[in-house]
Amino acid sequence: QVQLAESGGGSVQAGGSLRLSCAYRSGHIPGRYCMAWFRQAPGKEREGVAALGSDRSARYADSVNGRVTISRDEGRNTLYLQMNSLKPEDTAMYYCAASPALRVCWWYYNVNSRYTYWGQGTQVTVSS
Repeated sequence: QVQLAESGGGSVQAGGSLRLSCAYRSGHIPGRYCMAWFRQAPGKEREGVAALGSDRSARYADSVNGRVTISRDEGRNTLYLQMNSLKPEDTAMYYCAASPALRVCWWYYNVNSRYTYWGQGTQVTVSS
């Protein structure tokens, strides 16, 4: 069972930065896997923000490209999402997700049904 726990959310003003963390216990993640960040704003569907494969391939949504960076510290079993130049439209609950299939990062990185494991989420609120 893979357990994911997000942290680092909070309230910031537009233009500010936040770094989200996702601590994971990789009990059953094989050597090739995909991890991602999703977000869901009130009244909207959950959308993929960024994904990082075990081959270090990274994918970003157009809405955040250039403003966020996804990374992983394997020694700490932690996935990160560094978010800069935050905008009010970035306000959402942010979720960490994992799939035991690397190809998800290549072809389906923003399809939430492709991910097997999910965290509980961390709230990000950006005020104007």
